[in-house]
Amino acid sequence: MNITVADSLSLDSVDYDPIAHLNLLFSHPSTVSSVASVATTIQKHKDELSKSIASLETAQAYGPDSSLERMQSAQAELASLFQRIESVRSRALQTERDITTMTADIKRLDGTKRNLTLSMTALKRLQMLTTAYEQLRGLARTRQYRECAGLLQAVLQLMRHFNSYRSIEQIAVLSRNVSELQRELLEQVCEDFEIAFAKGEVGARRGVLIEACLVMDALGDHAKTRLVTWYVNTELREYRQVFRGNDEAGSLDNIGRRYAWFKRTLKTHEEEHAAIFPPHWRVNETLAMSFCDGTREDFKGILEKSMRRTDGAKLDVNLLLSCLQETMDFEQGLERRFASEPRASIDTLSSADDRLQNFHGSISVAFEPYLSLWVESQDKALANMIPRYKQQPLIPADEEFSPQAVIPSAIELFHFYKVTLSQCAKLSTGERLLDLTKTLAKYLDEYAQQVLLGFLQRGGAQGPPLEDIILVLNTADFWHTNTDQLEEFIKKRIEPDMMPRVDLSDQSDAFMGVASASVMALVAKVELECESAWREMRNTNWSRLESVSDHSSYVGELLKHVNGKAEEVLPLVVKQQYARTFCDNLVDHLANAYITNVVQCKPVCETGAEQMLLDKYVLTKSLENLMSFHTASSSAHPPTSFVKHVNTSMTRMDPLLKTLQVRPSPPEGLVQAYLIHIGDRSDTNFRKILELKGVRRTDQAHLLELFAIHREGPAAGAKLVQSSPLLTPLLNTTTGGLGSTATASSSSLASGLGASGLQTRFDAASLGERLLTAARDSAERAGVGAATGEGATINENLRNIGNFFKRDIGGLGARFGRRDITPTNNSRLDE
Repeated sequence: MNITVADSLSLDSVDYDPIAHLNLLFSHPSTVSSVASVATTIQKHKDELSKSIASLETAQAYGPDSSLERMQSAQAELASLFQRIESVRSRALQTERDITTMTADIKRLDGTKRNLTLSMTALKRLQMLTTAYEQLRGLARTRQYRECAGLLQAVLQLMRHFNSYRSIEQIAVLSRNVSELQRELLEQVCEDFEIAFAKGEVGARRGVLIEACLVMDALGDHAKTRLVTWYVNTELREYRQVFRGNDEAGSLDNIGRRYAWFKRTLKTHEEEHAAIFPPHWRVNETLAMSFCDGTREDFKGILEKSMRRTDGAKLDVNLLLSCLQETMDFEQGLERRFASEPRASIDTLSSADDRLQNFHGSISVAFEPYLSLWVESQDKALANMIPRYKQQPLIPADEEFSPQAVIPSAIELFHFYKVTLSQCAKLSTGERLLDLTKTLAKYLDEYAQQVLLGFLQRGGAQGPPLEDIILVLNTADFWHTNTDQLEEFIKKRIEPDMMPRVDLSDQSDAFMGVASASVMALVAKVELECESAWREMRNTNWSRLESVSDHSSYVGELLKHVNGKAEEVLPLVVKQQYARTFCDNLVDHLANAYITNVVQCKPVCETGAEQMLLDKYVLTKSLENLMSFHTASSSAHPPTSFVKHVNTSMTRMDPLLKTLQVRPSPPEGLVQAYLIHIGDRSDTNFRKILELKGVRRTDQAHLLELFAIHREGPAAGAKLVQSSPLLTPLLNTTTGGLGSTATASSSSLASGLGASGLQTRFDAASLGERLLTAARDSAERAGVGAATGEGATINENLRNIGNFFKRDIGGLGARFGRRDITPTNNSRLDE
């Protein structure tokens, strides 16, 4: 440790610490007197170090190995190196000049050799070309076509080498002679074909004609095209004369004769002429396509002429479809025939691309502009079907009712749509298919409105039979799902650019609206059963009730009717979501009807209000088990979401009943109870409570004054709404009519259909009008624009109801209308 401290205090140490050294030297006040001597010693040591440094610098600068001398030596060596480099470069340039001079003669000799070789090659090719030309002339005169074909290819290949020498007169003359010989060969071969076919000597001269085709192949595509075109025109000359020059033979009635004639011609070609032509020419395909092109133009003229007739005779749609179907069968036959032929290429992709002809639509395209007549015929057929469906019974006489059955007319109509769409998709995937889609959509609307909704409007005040409602519900659900399938089917087959214009969502929503109306009609069935119980409730003297009991007598009667009818209805409803919607609407209806009858039971004393509140509790607990009557939903515990919905709907009347329980004396108590439970600032609503309690009009003034004072108080003023949604719809406390007080939108729809209290009993005959009103009311609450004004239709409002119900049922965890259970008569479009 001491050694380390001593080293750190040495002036020569790298880790010298002057502070520590000074502290050591002057560790006591008595040592201050030695400051001068210490400073002198340090200065002396510094001077010695300066002298030592200067001496070392001088020795380094002027010594025998000084850095200055080394720098001068390095500069001299660099200058010498640069001189040597320059000398090497100069010698290299001189060497290059010497080599260039030496090889110049060699390069001239190489160029001379190359030019001589090219000249010899050109002269040899010229000799070969001249010899081959002379031989070719001789072979052409003797019609030795097989040898001509090979020699002609050699002549043409040699002639291509002399294209750049045509400025030389001899070469130009030879080129013209070769071209003239090609023309003579072309004309000679064509003449041989014409003579052979004209004299019927094709079989006898088959060998010559086969070899002649080799010559035409060597002459190029223009020669091959000329020969094939002549052959096709020769073969089709009779067809054009017979079927174009004769109105009877060329009419649509004789379309089968056209195709039969060509099949015979094609068979003759395959048996007698096909072997003459090289397979890669595909003369049979060219013949077929030329026939299709000519036939298509014939049909265009025939159809235009038929449409311009002035004698009143219209084009027969059945004949048009028959001709079109026969034409498409013919096209498909050609396509299968030539698609199965082997190709010259062994490569699969090349073989697929090798055939350029496509016979699909080659003739049938002429019929497409006139398919609108067929679409019109389908429109007329559907227009005749709808009135017949309205008159048909929902269940055939020889069949029994089934909860899963649909109306037979729906199955028949669906089959008609399926066949019609499939047929049209084969005929046209363009505008005509889109036109047919619009026609089918129109009659889907009419089926929903005139047929299904018409069944719901039967039965007068009692409504249609329960089984009829179930059949309408199943049918509406059947069409709701299959309408979506129809849309998908059409989109898969229509042209891609027209796909966005295919939309059957309005029709799907219309059928959902019919399904919703069916559910409401089922609710109305329960309403009719409950009328006696509500009458008993109104006949009770609630103003003189002295004590409360477990429940009133009308409650037992009401629950007996509700449970009895629900037990009858729910087993017939196949799908759980419809059963749940029925129960939801029924609960909302009962809540609305309860409020309506409370209003009609005035005056209600405090004990009466307490009894009503207890009755409401008994009703709530019983209604929680309503879903147990549905076979698919029967379980030990009701669904939690349904229990929540029941309690939400039934507790809406609690503020009213709790307020009625408070005595009018002291008056401040009633006012405070109103502000707490009802919580609005409306004088009109407060007056309704007073009338329900039976407060005399002379006492109402004082209570209204207290109400005005307390509602402006700082404690209550900020919490109050302008008007209570529960009491505001009570426009007339003597008649009730609280159907619109339901906060749930589904209950307002039920109310609009006559399920809202005693005074507005369900009337099936007025269902259409009620649907319009209900749809407008629900649309205002749900943000759906219902049709109003003179242009409003039931279908538009059915769509609004359907849209609303699909959104409103989302809390059930399943899309409203999804087909998880298929009716027995359901059919799929793709079957």
